[in-house]
This record gives sequence, structure tokens and C-alpha cells, in this order.
Amino acid sequence: MILAGDIGGTKTLLALFTREAGPREPLVELSFSSSEFASLDMIVQRFLAAHPAPITAACFGVAGPVMAGRAAITNLPWVIEEHTLSQTLGGAAVALINDLQAFAQSIPYLQSHDIATLSPGEPVAGGAIAVIAPGTGLGEAFLTLEQGRYRAHPSEGGHASFAPTNPTEAALLSYLLEHYSHVSYERVCSGIGIPNIYRYFRDRVFDSETPHIAARLAEAADPTPIIVAGALDPATPCPLCSATLDCFLGILGNETGNLALKVLATGGVYLGGGIPPRLLPQLRGGPLLGAMHSKGRFRELLGRMPVHVILNSKAALYGAAAYALMA
Repeated sequence: MILAGDIGGTKTLLALFTREAGPREPLVELSFSSSEFASLDMIVQRFLAAHPAPITAACFGVAGPVMAGRAAITNLPWVIEEHTLSQTLGGAAVALINDLQAFAQSIPYLQSHDIATLSPGEPVAGGAIAVIAPGTGLGEAFLTLEQGRYRAHPSEGGHASFAPTNPTEAALLSYLLEHYSHVSYERVCSGIGIPNIYRYFRDRVFDSETPHIAARLAEAADPTPIIVAGALDPATPCPLCSATLDCFLGILGNETGNLALKVLATGGVYLGGGIPPRLLPQLRGGPLLGAMHSKGRFRELLGRMPVHVILNSKAALYGAAAYALMA
């Protein structure tokens, strides 16, 4: 019996799996409000009190870096340790992995309805796979074939330095360097990055904001959905929001191409996170693929790499289960 979890700052999802059924068929699955508990151990105890089972292995994908079996959770005052959880689970083997690593580990188990294909490409059997996930932040990971099966590897590539590819992006970088000592891709290619792009266009390119957009932004805790909605308004799209979204998609395409080259992702490129599934028409018809492929002599190679968007919201949970089953 396998216990798997997707641990986030807002919610924690736990489920039981068996080796026979595999990582897509949970026997039972429960969601918990993370902030209502003082630790993951308490949630695990609550889960097992309701659904007692002899756990042989467990894996938890956590929203934060994992070092030596220990993780501090982003947006929660939790410190999670493998050995403590193992004691809670009666000595079962426990693995903590980064949430995007868990997300990536689900890819070999995805089915056709779990993805949307942007470019079918020409996949190479056994080729490496790249994963890039713009949500609140920017996550990156990759998979390689090891002893006949794919294994996911974590990365903090989203914090690498932003490299402009055109005059607009160069001016954006110059603007942001006035506010930040280091401008990473996450600063311009994520939910926290979209408002940075908007402010640049507002302050340096456009003379004024759309009044109703400006009013909503002044009251919003999270400006990103308002900016995206303003760009996609079918009746009267906001020019400032539209410019912001186009710039974001170009930067995402550029960094997707960077990651694909760095891991030689001939097995495919997968976009995940909270943003891509909401922007499928724009990803298909916008600047993303053009920016991804615009790598000079390697344009043809990148054009042969398949590009997909992951639609399954439980991919990280299934990936955590798959990781535990691989142990």
C-alpha cells in the first residue's frame, strides 16, 4: 500500500495506491486545508485515522526545495522531514520530492485526454523530456530514461537570469533592474511576473491605463487574473493587457526553447502549471512556438520536438505515487 501526497500552501491532497492498480487509480483520496494544520504529520494521522492501512512506502511532492530529506514549505510555517514521517507511518520508507519533480514524474502515465498538443513534432523514443510550469512561480524539471523507465529530476531553472531576445524585452529588463538586484525568468514568466510586465508597459510604453482595469487592479490582491481577462475580453480587449500577455507568451516560448536545448528534449516538451491550460488558444496561435523555435541554427531541431500542455490537475499526486512505486 502506497501513500502519496501533493502538498501545497493552500491545500494538501493525500491518496492511497496499490502497485497492482498503479499511480492513476487511488483507492481513496482526501483533500485538506493546509493552513488548518500545524504539520504534515498531523494531516497524515488524520487521513490514516479515517482510512487505516498498512503503508509500505510513501512519497510527498512538496512546494519547496528538498535538501537531505528535509523541506520547508513555501507559504506555510512547516518543516517536513522524511524520518519523522517514517516514524508516523510505522517505519515505512518515505521520500520527499519537489512538487514539480512529482508533476514531471506523472508524464509517462498521462493519457491522451490529459494533454493538449500544440505541436506533434517527431518524438525520439527514449529521448529526454522537458517540463516547464508557469503558475504563481516558474517551475522547471526534466526526465531521462534510466534502466527502461523515465525518472524525473528537479531544477531551479526558473531562477536563472532573464535573457532578453528583442528590444522590448531588453527595455523590460532595464526597467526591472531599477527595482530588483536580480531579474530571473520567474520575475517575467509567471503569475508574479505578469504584473511586472504590465507595470513596464504602463510606465514606459502606454500613456494611460484602461480606467476600469486600473480600478480593479487597485483593489485586487492578485492582479494577474485581471490582466489576463483584460487581454482576452472578446468585446473590448485592453491594449495594455494585450501587450502584456503577448510579451509574456514570447518570454515563455523563449525559455521553453532554452530548457529544451539544455536537456535535449527530443522526447517532448510539456507545459504545466496553472497558466497554460487557461491559455490554450493563445498558446496555439500566439508567439509561444515562434519564440521557442527561434534559436538560430537549432530552429529545425526544436521544430521536431513535440510540445504539449498538461491538463490533468492531479498530475503531481499521480507523479508522487509513481515515484513511490519506483522505489
